Amino acid sequence: MYDVAVVGGGLAGMATAARLQARGLSTVVLEGHGQPGGCAGFYRRAGFSFDVGATTLVDFGPGGLGGELLADLGVDPEIEMLPGYVAWLPDRRVTLHRDASAWAVERMRAFGDTPAHRAFWGLIDRLAEVFWRASRNGVKLPFQNPADVFRAVRTIGLRDLFLARHLNRTMADALRSAGLRKDKPLAGMLGMLVEDTVHSTLEDAPLINAALGVTMRGAGIGRARGGMRGFWRRLTARYRELGGEIRVGRAVERVDGREGSFHIQTRRDHLTAARVVMAVPPPIAAKIGPPELNEALKPHLRRNADAMGGAMVVFLGVPEREVDGQTFTHHQLMQDYDQPLGNGNNMFMSVSSPGDVESAPAGFRAVMISTHCELSPWEGLSPEDYAARKREAGDRLLTLARRVFPNLGQSAVVYEVGTPRTYARFTGRPRGAVGGSKLTPSIANQNAIPHDVGVPGIRLVGDGVWPGLGTVACCLGAKIVAEQLLQSKGWDSRRAMRRGLQNERQERGRLGGTMAGTTTGG
Repeated sequence: MYDVAVVGGGLAGMATAARLQARGLSTVVLEGHGQPGGCAGFYRRAGFSFDVGATTLVDFGPGGLGGELLADLGVDPEIEMLPGYVAWLPDRRVTLHRDASAWAVERMRAFGDTPAHRAFWGLIDRLAEVFWRASRNGVKLPFQNPADVFRAVRTIGLRDLFLARHLNRTMADALRSAGLRKDKPLAGMLGMLVEDTVHSTLEDAPLINAALGVTMRGAGIGRARGGMRGFWRRLTARYRELGGEIRVGRAVERVDGREGSFHIQTRRDHLTAARVVMAVPPPIAAKIGPPELNEALKPHLRRNADAMGGAMVVFLGVPEREVDGQTFTHHQLMQDYDQPLGNGNNMFMSVSSPGDVESAPAGFRAVMISTHCELSPWEGLSPEDYAARKREAGDRLLTLARRVFPNLGQSAVVYEVGTPRTYARFTGRPRGAVGGSKLTPSIANQNAIPHDVGVPGIRLVGDGVWPGLGTVACCLGAKIVAEQLLQSKGWDSRRAMRRGLQNERQERGRLGGTMAGTTTGG
């Protein structure tokens, strides 16, 4: 019997398992796909490695949530912290610097330096400063008991507690209060960033979540050497060194039993665990879990059913000359202020770094171009109609990307297109939805699906539950769930601590007396 079985080998599941394993618990990760990663995964083709979802890692530098995870595990995935990226708006270019002082100068140059602009950015900066700090300190929502409230007050601080009044406001509310809602360039850029980070619109995005999303560069955006493949290769190797077990190709069909004795049935085997972490989308957790889990999730799933979205991606393996001429390797593009976002009118383009031969053969680069889309247009299509729509979508994205790299794709070694159907097939996501629910005040924060829905011995983690979307959110959720399991009633924490200390002593000896640190570069 394992202490904890984790269903789903995406970032949230692996981070939870690795944290618990490092503390001395026996863990197993059950992943239905042939490799870990989930919506932060990868695939290989003709010597190239392509990221299939997340192409960057947020807050993985020293002191960040991801950085803390890496330091606790003693693993170095060789992450290059990006200096920023370029936003290509219809009528201007804006460099989104990581450096706060450079970004303050750039945003005033690009959008204006009026009292209204200064007040608006002052609010965003303040919200970001306070709630990034709270996130790194493990603040938890929704509040389920007095201890959660106390922890939030302690992490936010009494001086800044008044900022919680913004929980039910949206980004559009903040723009209206500043008299800037009709400022097309500013609203356009914010709309792109909000869609990418909370999968919502300015009118619907909760202000605090949106403020964290638009300031992610300041928290640090990085790309591992070898992209997500390089990241996963190093992280899973370290997890196994700690004694953790990963079973791939093990789609879980059923979880039965109760706390202390859960029975997990996969397509290939059967195992038991004292506790279970569901690191899969909530609809899947409800389907495979015990009846009481299904009942607990029903109201959330009904509410969130229409709040899902998808993505399209173009994967290119190209000669290096086709991506010459730009200082930055990452770019975001908007074509038209007056058209809805998605389907190419908000694309994010990631290019592997020069010399990263884990991502592409020498002299070549891996390129990923992604955009959001709705799910329904991809459903119910005949094979012929699907093939035509997929081809048209890929050609459109590539044509629009040539605004940055005019010769992109002319001599491509690899040219493939991913759609919601692709995600449904390879990640098992219902309808091919990615990234969890689109965040709104009625879905996020105090209204979010909690990690503990009241079923003893079972926890949920990942982008479908609080805090929501992205690599940093998955790391925060994993941290909270690991702490809950380690502190839960009846757990032999002394045994876990002894195992953890033993592992640490062994590791110190292996590394010559020092734990491996985290080097991020940049």
